[in-house]
This record gives sequence, structure tokens and C-alpha cells, in this order.
Amino acid sequence: MSRFFWVRHGPTHAKSMVGWSDLPADLTDTARLERLSESLPRDAVVISSDLIRASATADAIAASRLRLPHDPDLREIHFGDWELARFDEIEDQERLRAYWDHPGDVRPPGGESWHEVSARVARAVDRLLAAQEGQDIIVVAHFGVILTQVQAALGISAYEAFSHRIDNLSVTELHRNGASWKALRINHLP
Repeated sequence: MSRFFWVRHGPTHAKSMVGWSDLPADLTDTARLERLSESLPRDAVVISSDLIRASATADAIAASRLRLPHDPDLREIHFGDWELARFDEIEDQERLRAYWDHPGDVRPPGGESWHEVSARVARAVDRLLAAQEGQDIIVVAHFGVILTQVQAALGISAYEAFSHRIDNLSVTELHRNGASWKALRINHLP
């Protein structure tokens, strides 16, 4: 069995859709970062998205754990032309609503669909499982990335997955035994 501890990166304080933009995280709450690190298994490996908000958060909580190279397949949703826009700034409100209300094949112009995000993250998870079988794995990633795994573990629709809250610096613990997933905690704040 492999245990995944999905950690959402520290806050960026952006009030827009932040996907592949490389915004830094606010990591000034060192006491909270220490509590987070202490709540995670000591012998776990740590991996993150290659975006600075995730990689810096991973570095901040890694402690003496083995730090694996960043994986770009763990990046946030690619919002394309919607990147860094607020919802009310998007001209095609119909497409925007369809993206969030019926996640699947709808994609932002120049971006990726929910199905594409899910497939990309699944590739990263499969690589991790092959390389770290039976190991505890801490993955520092993003809201959308973590929700793809919540969806897979709970066997729910993407729309239902979006109803889950994933706060910054929260832990979502999912266990993988063979082909089956089990969700132990979602959005736990240490």
C-alpha cells in the first residue's frame, strides 16, 4: 500500500485564476509550516510541481525527508487565455460557466480541459507508484491537481469533486492498495 499526502502550496493572495503563472507563495507563517511538516510521516519522500509556489512550499516542509525532483505534470490547471483573469473579466461567460459547471471536455482558449488535467496528473501518480511502491509520498501541488485525485479516490464526478474545499497548506490523505483508492482525510488543516 502507498499513502499519498497531498499538500496544497502556501497562499499566493491572488484574486484571479492562477494556473501556470509562476507566482510565489507566502511562506512567512513558519509556525504553521512547522506544524504541517510535523504532521506528515518522517520517512516519506517529497515531490512537488515545478511551479515556485509548490516547490518552495515543499522545500519548507521537507525537513530531513528525501526530496525528489519537481514534476511538471503536477502543475495546476492550464487556464490558457483566462490565466490571471478574474471570473468577471472573462468575456465568454457561457464557456466559463460550462468549464466549472460541467467539467470534462470544455477547455479555456489555449488551456486544458478537466479530462486533460486528470490524465496528466494520473501519469505523474503512476510514475510515483512505480518508482516508490509501498512508500509514503508527500506531494505538494495545487487545488485542481488535488481535486483530480479526490475524484479518483471517491469515484465521484468532476462536478462533485469541485464541491470539496482544498485550503492552502491543507493535507488530503489518500491510500492506494493495488488498483483501489481510499480517502482518509480531505482538506485537513494541521
